[in-house]
Amino acid sequence: MTKALTIFLLTLFTLTATACNTIHGAGEDVEEAGEAVQDAAD
Repeated sequence: MTKALTIFLLTLFTLTATACNTIHGAGEDVEEAGEAVQDAAD
């Protein structure tokens, strides 16, 4: 039972860390797109 719980928690942690990196990367992409629009408007 303890081994299964450990595996579950490690999997959950890995998925959470991956999701945070993905959201952070998407935020950077949106920021770059916004800067490109601002530069084009100038």
